[in-house]
Amino acid sequence: MTGLLVVTAVPAEAEAVQAGLADPTVAVMPVGVGPAVAGAATARLLALAEAAGRPYRAVISAGVAGGFPGLVAVGGTVLGTCAVAADLGAESPNGFIPVDELGMPPELLGGGTAVAADPGLLAALRAALPDATVGPVLTVSTVTGTAPSTEALRRRHPDAVAEAMEGYGVAVAASHAGVPFAELRTISNPVGPRDRGAWRLREALTALTTAATALR
Repeated sequence: MTGLLVVTAVPAEAEAVQAGLADPTVAVMPVGVGPAVAGAATARLLALAEAAGRPYRAVISAGVAGGFPGLVAVGGTVLGTCAVAADLGAESPNGFIPVDELGMPPELLGGGTAVAADPGLLAALRAALPDATVGPVLTVSTVTGTAPSTEALRRRHPDAVAEAMEGYGVAVAASHAGVPFAELRTISNPVGPRDRGAWRLREALTALTTAATALR
């Protein structure tokens, strides 16, 4: 059995993670942006490793994210208790309906619209990162960028601490492969009206390098 597989969306995130590691048993791979490509690429990596007789023992979805104001500051670190498919569902006159409330069989939903982090893996990360904010991390295909959409998201997911674009896809791939999953994020911007001038990507990537030491 090999070590951890850490997947990020883009190379800059992978480089930040690698800068905090000195462990050859941790593989760090940028797999693309969004839940579909991240899930497909992660599933392929897991399948190839298993076919080669060297399966990974756990998968971490890592990278930068938006943090919900008042819960986590820009530059802060987040550990996800679960990855939530926050915009997978249907609109209705009465508001958004999550896909698992539309009457579809559970086996078609990849484990439901929320996939929990592995308890043991999450506990180990919490012990290594005691200052991290812990809570659900939302996966969205469209990054939140207006006050009304932020308010609607907060109403639907009042416990969520951050939003990103890949965690749920990675979590479903890990679940199908029977491999423990967790999500590690550092905050580059507040969730809310889109303001690129308020983003702090460099600070978030530096924080990601620091947090990656917990993956050794």
